[in-house]
Amino acid sequence: MNKPQNYPSNKLVTTFVSFAILLSVISITVSPALGDTGDLLIPGNGFTVDYYRSFGEPNIQASLIGDPEFERGDIANLQVMLVNKGVIEGMKRLYADQALIPDSKEESIALAEMSAEQDCTTAKGIKADLISGSDYIHVEPTTTPQILDELKTGAIQPIKFTIRIDDNTPAGEYELRLPVTYQYQSNVRTNTPNAIDIGLTSDTLAFTRENTTQNITLPLQISIKKEPKFEVSNISGSLKQGSTSLINVTYTNLGEIPATDAQAKIVVMKPLSTSTSTVRLGTVGLGESQMASFEILAASDAVVKNYGIDSEVRYIDNNGKTKFSENMKVYTPIEKSESKASITTIVGILLALIVIYQIVKVLRNRKKYSENESGDEND
Repeated sequence: MNKPQNYPSNKLVTTFVSFAILLSVISITVSPALGDTGDLLIPGNGFTVDYYRSFGEPNIQASLIGDPEFERGDIANLQVMLVNKGVIEGMKRLYADQALIPDSKEESIALAEMSAEQDCTTAKGIKADLISGSDYIHVEPTTTPQILDELKTGAIQPIKFTIRIDDNTPAGEYELRLPVTYQYQSNVRTNTPNAIDIGLTSDTLAFTRENTTQNITLPLQISIKKEPKFEVSNISGSLKQGSTSLINVTYTNLGEIPATDAQAKIVVMKPLSTSTSTVRLGTVGLGESQMASFEILAASDAVVKNYGIDSEVRYIDNNGKTKFSENMKVYTPIEKSESKASITTIVGILLALIVIYQIVKVLRNRKKYSENESGDEND
């Protein structure tokens, strides 16, 4: 009697081997493919061959478009030009060999891979984020970061950010930083027939593209213009209800350059008024002060309190242009007027004095008349 065949055991071994092969295929790295395959499963080195290695990558540079000089208090659109100056420095033939492919066809495949390698200088998925290192300069968050799909070698792409400069920013040079993140193709490998056999690619020529992420930080230089900067350094005098008073205001130039043909101006509103709202200061040098005197009338019904009067200085800058300082407050109190007798009271007092005078006069005349009559009788 023949022994029964051990078919279940052989079938189990075959199943285990097939399952192991399937696991090895599944274990291939899974990532989004930027290459020509379009598959989620990217063939590993066992299913690809490398004919060429390129030497080159993107070279992203940034520069400002237009005048990089700004003024205090500016809200400005910063135009930044991104340019890719990447070049391919060379190609190296790796002399890979596929035994199952004729040499003539393999050379054509190698040349196709070399052509695909030339995309290594293209930057893709670009993210540029402008950062200010100064507490005086602020980047509007709604304008950063800026996103670009790609920037090929030799291409130029302008991007725009908005910056806000404080009113008290010192003049001088400031550096902004532009961190840029992008990807580029670091290598191309040609898929082999083995990849076709396991169903990872079609039977057409396909490549597996390896990508590298690059992070760089590009500096951008801007400057804040030198200019006069005024402040109210002293105020003397006070106002009184119903009176015109002289208020002396001292203006000091705390800026970096003199102010030529400077004029101080105040703007008053009810219950105040003035007939001299502008006073000439002349040239005010660095750190120098000039005093302006303003005649201000306070209404008789003005509330007794401190009043803030708007003031500014107009001047001529180094380029011959008329400029204005920022608004400054001139604080001055209004005092209560001294109590005075009314006209009616004064008239009443005068009439009373006249009446008293007439009465005294009449009494004196009567007394004198009586004395005269008494002297006549004695005679």
